[in-house]
Amino acid sequence: MKRMISRTAMGLAVAALAVGGLATTAQAAPAAAANNGDPTLTDVYVWATDVNLRQQPTSESPRLAVRSQWWADAVCQTQGQTVRDPAVGTNNWWTAVQEFAGSDIAWVNNLYIRGGQKIAGVPDC
Repeated sequence: MKRMISRTAMGLAVAALAVGGLATTAQAAPAAAANNGDPTLTDVYVWATDVNLRQQPTSESPRLAVRSQWWADAVCQTQGQTVRDPAVGTNNWWTAVQEFAGSDIAWVNNLYIRGGQKIAGVPDC
C-alpha cells in the first residue's frame, strides 16, 4: 500500500511539472504523453524549432508562446495570413492547437506542422 501511494504521489508530481500554460517557453511532453489529451482531437507534431504560437492565424497577432519540436492537440484549421519561409515554403493554412485538452488555444502555421499544406484528420474551423 505504501508503495502504491508513493507511485501515485510521484505520478502526480510528474503530471504537475508537465502541465504548463501557453505563456511559458518550456517544451511540451514527448509524443507518448501527447496521446493522453482529448481523444476527439488530432495530435499534431510541430517539427521546427522556435515556432511562434499566435493569438490569431496571422503573424501580426500577439505571440502567446514559442515552442520547439512539440506535440499538441489540434482543434481545427483555417486559412489565414500567408507565411513565407525561404527554408520551408509558403502556406496560408493555420491550425488551432492546445498544449493539452482544455488549455488555451493558439495558432500555428501549417508550414511548421508535420503533414503538409493542410493537415489530414484536422477539421476546418
